[in-house]
Amino acid sequence: MKIAKRMENLSPSVTMAITALGRELKAQGKDILSFSAGEPDFDTPDIVKQAAIKAIQDGHTKYTAVEGITETKKAIITKLKKDHGLNYNLDEIIISNGAKHSLFNLFQVLIEEGDEVIIPAPYWVTYPEQVKFSDGVPVFIETDDTTGFKVTAEQIKAAITPKTKVLLLNTPSNPTGAIYTKEELTAIGKVLEGTDILVFSDEMYEKIIYDGKKFCTAAEVSDDMFQRTVTINGLSKAVAMTGWRFGYLATPQKNLVKAMTKLQGQVTSNVNSITQYAAIPALEGEADATIEIMRKEFEKRRDISVEKFNAIKGISCLKPDGAFYLFVNIKELTFDSMKFCSDLLELKGVAVVPGLAFGTEGYFRFSFATDLDSILKGIARIEEFVNENY
Repeated sequence: MKIAKRMENLSPSVTMAITALGRELKAQGKDILSFSAGEPDFDTPDIVKQAAIKAIQDGHTKYTAVEGITETKKAIITKLKKDHGLNYNLDEIIISNGAKHSLFNLFQVLIEEGDEVIIPAPYWVTYPEQVKFSDGVPVFIETDDTTGFKVTAEQIKAAITPKTKVLLLNTPSNPTGAIYTKEELTAIGKVLEGTDILVFSDEMYEKIIYDGKKFCTAAEVSDDMFQRTVTINGLSKAVAMTGWRFGYLATPQKNLVKAMTKLQGQVTSNVNSITQYAAIPALEGEADATIEIMRKEFEKRRDISVEKFNAIKGISCLKPDGAFYLFVNIKELTFDSMKFCSDLLELKGVAVVPGLAFGTEGYFRFSFATDLDSILKGIARIEEFVNENY
């Protein structure tokens, strides 16, 4: 049977593929340490679990409105007001099956053939694939260690063409952990003034911030940025709810929400009803104490991991301001990150993701969302691998 041509341009997720391979090798009895998945090793907070149990017991097991139940949307509105001083209405919010689903819906309803989407690199592996699947053209702006893996307003200005429709920002970033400051976002906003370019701001890791830094959302820096920004977020990372599949977006562009609701209604309908009720206490701050415990542990792991990596000859690593990844520089050793990571998995049983998957060669992504003992063992094996092969 011939597969539809549209699938030819869609690449499989490298992160998912490496994670699956690691699990397969482990199931075969091999000693595998995996640092490839972006999934917290913590359990979902009890307050969320109890809300889910209550939802089941209360009979909230039927279809809901496609765009989400009112109570959960109100909790999202409250969260955005409390955290960032932003005001949204119910018809400016839509709940989807994870932030990945929110983004897919956005691109499908907005992007037409030839439309350009500016994407800073390194980027999350899904961004360019979804743009291409929507017949759009990803336009990459390169960054590296010297710029803190962040693009400047000047770089964005230079990348804009008459076909530019969207600027996609990810802060804190997957895979680098880079965070855009209020000043940087304000400068970007100034460049966009007078254009019709929308900003898609993926803020999935906003609660995982280190060194006392304060997170700033793109939508809060000016009224102009508020009007053009689509904020995408969810509970997978900070609240350890990866399997629950809860994502949402907020935008004053009501026509976008309406179009997405129409599309979602024909594809998935509503998000799992139990998940929507379970999300309410997390959105309203009742899980904040647990989130802080996780954040502190991530920060501890980050500090130790960065120190250990920077002690390995030929390797360097910036200390990220957020998220739970290190984007490790191996340019002194090789620019072939795929071979480096493949050999590392085969010879030492350590799974990490090549920088090539994120659009930037000479690096690999290391997730420290796992226990410290495994992290120390993994980095020790990486050091052995480097000493023996480079």
